[in-house]
Amino acid sequence: MLLALDEGKQKVQTTMRTFWNFNGGIKHVDVWEPNCWVQVTCPVDDDKDFLEQELGMPDYFMDDVSDADERARYDMDGGWLMIILRIPHLKSVTSRSPYTTIPLGIVLKGDKIITICNQETRMMLDFVNHQMRRAEGFTDAADLVFRLFLSASVWYLKYLKQVNGIIEKAKRDLDKHIDNKDLINLSRLQDSLTYFGTSIRGNESLLSKLKFRLPVDELDAELIEDVNIEMNQARETTAIYINILDSTMDTYANIINNNMNTVMRLLTSLNMIILFPTFITSMFGMNLINGMEQWKWGFPIAIIACVVSTAISLLWFRKKNWL
Repeated sequence: MLLALDEGKQKVQTTMRTFWNFNGGIKHVDVWEPNCWVQVTCPVDDDKDFLEQELGMPDYFMDDVSDADERARYDMDGGWLMIILRIPHLKSVTSRSPYTTIPLGIVLKGDKIITICNQETRMMLDFVNHQMRRAEGFTDAADLVFRLFLSASVWYLKYLKQVNGIIEKAKRDLDKHIDNKDLINLSRLQDSLTYFGTSIRGNESLLSKLKFRLPVDELDAELIEDVNIEMNQARETTAIYINILDSTMDTYANIINNNMNTVMRLLTSLNMIILFPTFITSMFGMNLINGMEQWKWGFPIAIIACVVSTAISLLWFRKKNWL
C-alpha cells in the first residue's frame, strides 16, 4: 500500500494486497486478522496463493473475476459467497472504448471479506479515501457490499457527466470543420454507453437478488434504497445520452454527406462551365479548312465566344445556387 498526503488529507493508493480494519473507522493493518477487509488489486501469483491456501477461497473464483466479460452475478460454494459487480473504468481517451466496465469480485465467508479487481481504478481509490474521511467503518460485510454498489453507481454518473461534456462539445463544433475522425470519436462513446447500460442493468438485477441473500438490517435497507435511486438515475441518464448521441451522429453524418454533395455539385458546375469554351477551341484545333483561319476576326470571335459562353454558364449556375 502507498500513502500520500494532499493538503492535510490522507490519500490512499493501493497496490497488490492490502488489509483494512473497519471497526470504528477504516485503518490499514499489516497482516490479515478476522473481520478485516482484504483488498487485492492487480493480483499476482502470491496473492492467489494467499487467498486460496491461507484463507481457503475456491480456486475458480479468481478465474471468474479475471474474466473481463464476466457478467454481474453471485455464486455460492461451500459457504463462500462470490459477488461480481460491474464497475465503471476509464481506460484512455484514445482507446477504442475510452469508458468501459470491468468486474469487481467481492468474496465473503464468515469473518473473511475480500475484494478482487484486476485493474487499479479511480473508483476503488476514491472509495477507500471516502471511507477514511467518513471514519465510521462498516457495520458488517453486507454494509461493505452495498456501499460498493453505491460507489459504483455514483461513478457511473460521474463518467456519464464527462461523456455528456464530450457530446455537447461535438454539438457546438457542428458549425466548424467536420470530418470522419469526429464521427469515429462519437462512435467510441456509443460503444462506451452501450457497456454502461448493459452493466447497470446487470447490477440492478444482482442487487435485487442480494437483498434476499445477505442479512439486511434497517440501516442496510436505507442504503439499498439510496443505491436503487442512484442506479435508476444512472440507467435513465445512459438511455438519454444514447438517444442524444444517436441524434448527434446522424446530424454529423448528414452534414458530411451534404458537404460531399456540395463539392460534387461544384465540380459538376465547373465542368459544365468549361465545356463550351473547350468545344469552341477544339473546333479551331481540327486540321480542317473552314475559312476561319484566313479571316482576321476569326480568333477574336472565338475568344469572345468562349468568354460569353463561360459568363452565361456562370450566371445560370449562380441563379440555380449551384455556385
